[in-house]
Amino acid sequence: MITLSPVIRRQSLIAGLLALLLFIAGVYGQAPIGFDSRFVLFAQEMLRHGPTVFPTTYGQPYADYSALSTLFIWLLSLPFGAVNTLTAWLPSAIAGAVIVTLMYRLLAVHSQRWALISIALLMLTSTFVTEVRAVSQDLMLAAVALSVFYLGYAHDHFGSGRRWALIFVLLLLGFGIRGPIGLVVPTGMLCSYYLLNREWKRLFVFGVLASILLAACVGLLLWLARLSGGEAFLQDVIRMQFMGRMDGSEGVSGSLYYFTSSMGNYALAYPLAILALAATWLSKPHQRGPALRLVQYCAAAGLIVMVGLSIPQAKKARYLLPMLPMAAIIAAYPFQVLHGRVFRVLRGVIQGLWLLTPGLLMVALLVAKRRFPEHLNGLTLVLVVLGALQLLALSRLLVPRWRAEVLALCSVLALWTVYAAVFEPVERRLYDTQTFSRAAFAQVQQNPAPLVLHGMGKDAKAIKFMVNVEHDLQPQFTETVQQLEAIKGPAWLMMDSKDLQSLQGTSLAGLQPVLSGRFDKNDYVLLYVKPL
Repeated sequence: MITLSPVIRRQSLIAGLLALLLFIAGVYGQAPIGFDSRFVLFAQEMLRHGPTVFPTTYGQPYADYSALSTLFIWLLSLPFGAVNTLTAWLPSAIAGAVIVTLMYRLLAVHSQRWALISIALLMLTSTFVTEVRAVSQDLMLAAVALSVFYLGYAHDHFGSGRRWALIFVLLLLGFGIRGPIGLVVPTGMLCSYYLLNREWKRLFVFGVLASILLAACVGLLLWLARLSGGEAFLQDVIRMQFMGRMDGSEGVSGSLYYFTSSMGNYALAYPLAILALAATWLSKPHQRGPALRLVQYCAAAGLIVMVGLSIPQAKKARYLLPMLPMAAIIAAYPFQVLHGRVFRVLRGVIQGLWLLTPGLLMVALLVAKRRFPEHLNGLTLVLVVLGALQLLALSRLLVPRWRAEVLALCSVLALWTVYAAVFEPVERRLYDTQTFSRAAFAQVQQNPAPLVLHGMGKDAKAIKFMVNVEHDLQPQFTETVQQLEAIKGPAWLMMDSKDLQSLQGTSLAGLQPVLSGRFDKNDYVLLYVKPL
């Protein structure tokens, strides 16, 4: 049995804290865009009206999620009196930091190099980068799932206590964050560990208790849904949180979607993990020991997640985040193995990619600046940073000591610099909704009248408008020209500028925009319908 020393515990906490600082660097004050808008609106309404079991939009409960993740944002926002990017993203950043901490503890007892490089591969994965700097329930679930796996592993290998109570609290937390899948995923990961160890009694007892807990949580969720919104809302919860994901009514992907799409969505960790597993299999007669056994546990846990999530028809790349720490651990295994030609080749390929990363990013930025000069200004400082990182990486070529760790660090810092300093600002300018929304709402306040949102979808683009309104508002929604013609002025009408043509030949023909501007990468207009 390996002892988890106080030094490793302290180092893991330092690694988690440094990761947290990187995850939240420069996030305060950014306007919400995209998928984040929905959760920011949930938290805004909770700040105005108090906590609820289900989050609300337009004052009505929202069926697709429970309110736990919104409660985290609400609690963090209370000191500020408003929701901001920092309070919205901080739960995801903390989840990412927990993952980093636990990965370090799992691996540092075997090798500090293995621990650091697995963390680097995690932080170089595009899906992780985008989700840790966003509102991500799936990343929170990944932290819960890894925590459950860690507690089971630590009892057998680090001499830790059994901590069944904490495991079941974590399962409840997972359910609260992500619904049924939030309990099933961590349960499956720990069951895979017991299965691989052939601990049939533990597997059976834990599986039965987790199933009973799942049934109780589902029953409680449905009872609370009925209390919150009646029978109609209960049916919406069943459809959106259960049946919609299983039958594909919320989007259908092929059965092998996760196994194939992860080559890009979870690169480099996922494809490198497959190569590392292949290399391990080829050199199996020469490999033994607890490090290899941990790789096998991680492979089983990651596979159970991928297979289990492949059963529902609705699939999205972010759903697979609980698999990522396992893939990163496996992908970094070649740096733990000292012998074997295949592992040596893999180490060379990975370090070569890290060595070239800062330079390749510099070239990509220069090419992009030439093609899109209007979006990419002020890149000098970023290019200087990338140049310095490239020089630092090159300086380690002839210095074997800490070479892999320094190359990995340079690659991580290069990617995160470009993402936070270039990609995020450009993305937020292109998909900005705050500027037009606030200008439009100012017009409505100056000349009060009902606001009609045409063709925006109550749960789609309308959410991106509502998140920028600092007060409760009940707009009207229209989808057809006939519904527009039924509007009796005075009223304000917001729509995509392309829809203006549909007003020709109607009673609203001839209306001129009071306001025009960009909204979520489209041209939008605000019209005023005068009273008859």
